[in-house]
Amino acid sequence: MPRWPGLPANVGTLSTTRRGGVSPAPYDDGMGQGGLNLGTHVGDQPHNVARNRQIVGELLPSEPAWLSQVHGTAVVDLATLAPQQVPTADASVSNVRGKVCAIMTADCLPVLLCDAEGRTVGAAHGGWRGLASGVLENTVESMRAAGAGELMAWMGPAIGAYQFEVGPEVMQAFLNGAHDDSGVRHVTAAFSPVEGKPGKHLADIYALARYLLHRAGVAQVHGGEYCTVSNSGRFYSYRRDGITGRQASLIWLK
Repeated sequence: MPRWPGLPANVGTLSTTRRGGVSPAPYDDGMGQGGLNLGTHVGDQPHNVARNRQIVGELLPSEPAWLSQVHGTAVVDLATLAPQQVPTADASVSNVRGKVCAIMTADCLPVLLCDAEGRTVGAAHGGWRGLASGVLENTVESMRAAGAGELMAWMGPAIGAYQFEVGPEVMQAFLNGAHDDSGVRHVTAAFSPVEGKPGKHLADIYALARYLLHRAGVAQVHGGEYCTVSNSGRFYSYRRDGITGRQASLIWLK
């Protein structure tokens, strides 16, 4: 379970790892046992994914609202979602008890959100393209439209600051969205030049998301302590392994 200080008692959360499932290599748990791959689009056998989702589902109040994630900024309100519908979106929000927001990742940053009163929850898929384009801001806006008050967030397992080597286009994408000199300083501070590789930087996706959340008015931001690439025994990582599974971060109102 996410370590999330101040989480309202009526908000449920879950962050899965690669452990505890039935999928064989390369979707296994990294230690020769079955892996808890939840992605239907990565080459794993459908019956394995179905069983893994059933295992996770036993811990939830309902079937998660899985999304077709495309590194965009679209947000879906689960109150408007038809049963079994899989919308193309990179975030979801809910103010309905029992409906589960879910994000799948294997290096990108999952961000879970709720308001302090426990009235609204949300989950966003934070790849660098989505972050730079406004997926967090759109999620916050959608939650406020659904009745959220003071918001708080938790950042799940993602590629760490010492592993995420990127080209100049990534920093430029965030600089393009910086509103002022303070924003420019926050963005540039999240990138460290790679010695011997002109134009290459190590990007701190946690620092970037924290800045964007604070800018959107989310004062309490927790999490950010795990690196998917460095922890092969716990997390799937696309950058590390190429062909791999997906873990999930989920949030709901009880």
